[in-house]
Amino acid sequence: MPRRRPRFRMSVRTRVLAALTLLSAMALAAAGISAYSLERDRSVLRLDDSLARSGAEIETLAEIGVDPQTGEPFASVSSVLRTVLSRVAPATHEALAGFVDGEITHVPEVATSFRIEADPELVAALAPASGWEEPDLLTIETSQRTYRVLALPIRTDPPSEQGAMVLAFDLDAEYENLNETFRTYALVAVASLAWITLIAWFVVGQLLAPIKVLRATADEVSSSDDLSRRIPVAGNDDLALLTETFNRMFARLEQAFASQRQLLDDAGHELRTPLTIVRGHLELMDPADTTEVASTRTLALDELDRMNMLVDDLMTLARSRRPDFVTRTDVDLALLTDDVLVKATSLGDRRWILDELADVQIHADPRRLTQALLQLASNAVKFSGEGSTVAIGSAADAGEIRLWVRDVGAGIGEADQQRIFDRFERLDPTVDGSGLGLPIVASIAQAHGGRVSVTSTPGHGSTFTIHIPHQAAEVEEGR
Repeated sequence: MPRRRPRFRMSVRTRVLAALTLLSAMALAAAGISAYSLERDRSVLRLDDSLARSGAEIETLAEIGVDPQTGEPFASVSSVLRTVLSRVAPATHEALAGFVDGEITHVPEVATSFRIEADPELVAALAPASGWEEPDLLTIETSQRTYRVLALPIRTDPPSEQGAMVLAFDLDAEYENLNETFRTYALVAVASLAWITLIAWFVVGQLLAPIKVLRATADEVSSSDDLSRRIPVAGNDDLALLTETFNRMFARLEQAFASQRQLLDDAGHELRTPLTIVRGHLELMDPADTTEVASTRTLALDELDRMNMLVDDLMTLARSRRPDFVTRTDVDLALLTDDVLVKATSLGDRRWILDELADVQIHADPRRLTQALLQLASNAVKFSGEGSTVAIGSAADAGEIRLWVRDVGAGIGEADQQRIFDRFERLDPTVDGSGLGLPIVASIAQAHGGRVSVTSTPGHGSTFTIHIPHQAAEVEEGR
């Protein structure tokens, strides 16, 4: 069953924006929460430091101070508490109180941010502090507020009563300033997120514009089969590289379709003639005449062989545009030239000679190069007389590798030297052939990144040379 497309499809732009907005929101939230937690911890540490310093001062006063009313060392806890409350100025959001024997007995006369005695739950939690042996820092949470408290036991010598000095900070009030700051941060973060989303909407749209062009072009090509369309390349980023890749893909597709159409046209054009010949002779043949039947059979088989050769040549030309047309490997050029010469001697009664050998290693397809050279040798045999010279050679220069076939045959006029590489071009109709041999040689050279050239003088012969550029060959010097 065909897969059904989902009814709701989110565009790439929307998905990118959603991901970007989500990540930005998570980053801003993580930054805000981390900063808020750190500031809360720092606030508690600051309050603890203030409480510790105040506690140290009170302990020092109780140990070595004197009662201002008597001028003597403190004789009672109450006198210490009274003196402390008269000398210590509470900070913002701080309150003090004195406890004697579990009861709150001393409170500051000055106005403070809050009053310890106003919160019964706090008083009840601190009542036991009078009997503690050591100072204690603790956090007390009541139904009214949350407090950071230092309970400092007070003792006199000689001991009289048990008491404690309590210093408390209103944590909720301290946090309120911090909360206000981070409420502002939250508003700024939301505004920043909105701006990020708005700017990203336009930026992502601009970045994805080439993809929209790619999609539109692909739709147009799909609907019109116009493979000549190319997409403008802008910039040098990944999208530009993607555009270039699409353009190369369109070029390959256009080339493939053109090759396919040309193959069909060529096959239709060239196969029609032998089919017509065979059909005509079969229609006119007298079945009772054995001689005519044998003659017609021989002709039909000959035409079928020619059609088979033509189909093979057309298929070779069609495959020449494919990446796997040549399979490169390391080739000894001297050995390849010798092998071609040996194989070519069976093509005709000629004086076969070796012009030159390039003792180098090249990276090429030996099978295709052999095919091309033998095709050139076959042409040399067709257009030269018996006993004439046909030479094969190879050479290596700094820039390229050259392989050639030379004959002293009929030669080619200057006006025809380029035309002979076109498909089905035959300068001499009396000579057997499909007119595809030289185009195949040219295709093999092009598949190696090279070309084919010809130098010829009518009546004095021709030299066909395959040039392979230096990039496709590695010259090994000193061998």
